[in-house]
Amino acid sequence: MGFPKKSGWAACMLVLLLGVLMVWAPDTASASIDALWPEQGSNVLTDKDLVVDASHSDQGYVMVAFGSTTKKKLKVRVSLGKQQLDYNIGGDGEYVVLPLQLGEGKYDIALYENVSGKKYAAGGKVTVSVSLSSANIPFLYPNQYVDYNLSTPCVMKSDELIHSDMTEQQKYDEIAAFMAQNFSYDFAKAKKVGAGELPSVTDAFENKEGICQDLAAIMVTMLRVQGIPAKMMIGYADKYYHSWTVAVINGQEVFLDPTHEIGAINAKTYKVERFY
Repeated sequence: MGFPKKSGWAACMLVLLLGVLMVWAPDTASASIDALWPEQGSNVLTDKDLVVDASHSDQGYVMVAFGSTTKKKLKVRVSLGKQQLDYNIGGDGEYVVLPLQLGEGKYDIALYENVSGKKYAAGGKVTVSVSLSSANIPFLYPNQYVDYNLSTPCVMKSDELIHSDMTEQQKYDEIAAFMAQNFSYDFAKAKKVGAGELPSVTDAFENKEGICQDLAAIMVTMLRVQGIPAKMMIGYADKYYHSWTVAVINGQEVFLDPTHEIGAINAKTYKVERFY
């Protein structure tokens, strides 16, 4: 059954009305339409079982995978000079996004396979020369520690809160206020979390509670998809191993500890060990 036909006059008036509404509608489109997402490319480097897609190294990331399949534990070491960071990756052959957050230069990316106990054997190594398009570009993409996509709940919530006509400071303040008002600290999880466990952005967001690294990763995610460079920091808050955030607002670094904001920690000194 069809809809009744409108007269020519009524149809014209409807078109004009829609046109007026479109012209006068406020610009509320989310800025996350311009969010940055990792992509595969053609510059793929291999050595033994190590596969590295370095096509977008200028964007501050590489994509790393094990060249076949294995049930062995695997580690990837990313080094720049004396600085180095270790990551766990799966043996399923799927790419993992790793950040190039240590600056510009020649990065060594090496694979290690577990042979027994805590012993690992070298499984391949490549070198990637990195010249970043901007100093903060690594902190605008998802990676293994700050892992999200378009359907991640906190990404969608960020779109609800933030509109493209807001200033950077307004966006930051809105997200910081949301974190402080809607989350609690997961003391039970804190007692049983294991070494090397990655942040749980989705679970923590849906439960509205998490440990420090979960809360930091959620806030960093919500900022990055709105075009604000943000770092997930890991180190020590006083004597406690801890995670917090640093964002870049109007060219200036801004510190915020989501765990402190909800009253779960009251540290006086922070010492950075690594960041993502």
